[in-house]
Amino acid sequence: MRFDIQFLSFFVLQVEGKEGQTNKNYKHYQTLDEDEYEESEIKKFLHAEFGRTAKRKVEKNPGTEQPPTKIGTFLVEPGHELTSNPNFNLFTRLRAVDNKEDFKNACDDLVRSYLETSSVRGGALIITQAKLDTHFDDPFIFVMKCDFEQRIARISDERSLISEVEMAISARNMKSIQYPHMPEEGMIEEWELKIHQSSHARYFEDFLKFITYEQSIPEIVNERVMDYVQTYVEEKWPDATNLERQQEEHDLELWAASEKRDIQEKWEPQHVIEAAERIVEIKPEIEIKMKLGDTSIRGLLADYGYRLHIAKLGDHYAMVIEGDAFTFDKGFSPVELLQPEPFEVVARRLVDRANETPERDDDIPY
Repeated sequence: MRFDIQFLSFFVLQVEGKEGQTNKNYKHYQTLDEDEYEESEIKKFLHAEFGRTAKRKVEKNPGTEQPPTKIGTFLVEPGHELTSNPNFNLFTRLRAVDNKEDFKNACDDLVRSYLETSSVRGGALIITQAKLDTHFDDPFIFVMKCDFEQRIARISDERSLISEVEMAISARNMKSIQYPHMPEEGMIEEWELKIHQSSHARYFEDFLKFITYEQSIPEIVNERVMDYVQTYVEEKWPDATNLERQQEEHDLELWAASEKRDIQEKWEPQHVIEAAERIVEIKPEIEIKMKLGDTSIRGLLADYGYRLHIAKLGDHYAMVIEGDAFTFDKGFSPVELLQPEPFEVVARRLVDRANETPERDDDIPY
């Protein structure tokens, strides 16, 4: 995937001072047209990043709550056109210009808006209008941000050994915006853009105030589970003033807010299976993760009640996991040489152990 660069503007952002007393400014270094870019040093530094950015995998409903790469959709009030969205207009203007001066002026507006974000850091901001050489007459816009690298030095002569480098930047951990989003080569979505920000600071989400993002799979699952919980409470205690219901709702609030949660022993297995099936409809690969004692378990939610079972064993719990075959990681273990016992034998042994009466002090002979 090769992009032909039409225009590129290079800016340096300077952010000094502490939060609340920050001095922010920027300097425009140069705007290049297609011929100037081809002869420039920045092509060697940057050119591979355009294809890498366009090919970067992204899901509309990501599998983690804070994915580094997201699809954003322009927000539009009902009955209004895309042109009512200021962020859309900003990118549309950058796509439409056809000379260096107009491109530089449009970039100036973007940089000034970007500097208003609360978490912005110093670095290089590179804005590019580029065409995919195999598809489309309309260009793409790439906005790429490189933070300044700390403690960078270049090898100097034999006497001084190294010399300090000011304002060093790297393509590593580069943040980027691509508009429009290209789900597949040859297909574009003018309502969507793709952002990539590898750090925890959500620079571009602060900058693009009129963009919305779809919920992640964990967020959808959490919302569905809480809907089922609320339905369960309402069906069990229809009267909202019932003290038992109020206590149950309070307990469930504490449970939902806890970082580490224990099994609640409230629903019958079939109830859990039905709720899990409706959640799995969203995405069959939804995982379930838990710890039983010191053992971590990770599997598919769809397997609960079929290949994954939870049981009470006296005052403890037991988990039964079914599968066609074992796979062991590197590093030998004597367990790999096991001839497994019949399930009934193991189950009986566990039940017998759970039923054993603990030895009391007065049973111990002296």
